[in-house]
Amino acid sequence: MAEIHTLHDKRAGERKAGMLSIQQVSKSFAIKGSNLPVLEDISLDIQPGEFVVIIGVSGCGKSTLLRLLAGLDSDYQGELLYEGNPITGTDLERGLVFQDHRLFPWRTVYENIALAFASTKITKDERHRRVSEQIEQVGLGGFADAYPHQLSGGMSQRAAIARALAPRPKVLLLDEPLGALDALTRLRLQQELRRLWQEEGITMVMVTHDIDEAVFLADRVVVMEPRPGRIRRIQKVDLPHPRNRGDAGFVAIRDSLLADFSEALIEEPAERRRALLRTLSRD
Repeated sequence: MAEIHTLHDKRAGERKAGMLSIQQVSKSFAIKGSNLPVLEDISLDIQPGEFVVIIGVSGCGKSTLLRLLAGLDSDYQGELLYEGNPITGTDLERGLVFQDHRLFPWRTVYENIALAFASTKITKDERHRRVSEQIEQVGLGGFADAYPHQLSGGMSQRAAIARALAPRPKVLLLDEPLGALDALTRLRLQQELRRLWQEEGITMVMVTHDIDEAVFLADRVVVMEPRPGRIRRIQKVDLPHPRNRGDAGFVAIRDSLLADFSEALIEEPAERRRALLRTLSRD
């Protein structure tokens, strides 16, 4: 089985700061006059070109952490750094893809992707070149003039990924981008994400409920505790690409991660526990 690092690994302090650095970050939401803790003392360094996947049960703060890294929320304790500088807002160097593709229905695929350059000074010719290049890159050649209602769910997500990639970000943040897709489309887009990561050299941070998906894609899998979210452990995935889901090493890592969730779900209501386990063990 691949090597396991805990949050309290003595070597953690010896690692150099990464492209993204999360230092003792905590986050609460104010609800009806009370503070609801969502994240508690999260520390993690993500290196350039690394593919990190964050997994955990619903409500553990995975998506909240991703929004903080994107610069969409500044109300937190601790420190978030991008290339050594504090994250103070959104940045085209950090692209973000949501579970819902969020394409504008009245705009074509081309026009939706071109929106990535709405607040930039890029020339019209350069914008056209980059948009056209990304359309081809994600396998949507021939659909530049199509509208979202003319696309399948998988094609819509490809367009959303292309929009995030068009400004050539150094970091791509993915908030359960494949969660709403059917099983076959999901498998195809997992392969597409792996290809884009390998060819473009982008640092990727992805949130998912799907353990199989995490092991298929990640260099490291960050396992979150239930709310308030804390890092339970970090699983290194030392398996070559392309990965075979039937290999003994793959199965061992997947089963180890699933065991973590089984322990975390012991105190959950029975029906919720069964539903989450069905999701987490999906192939």
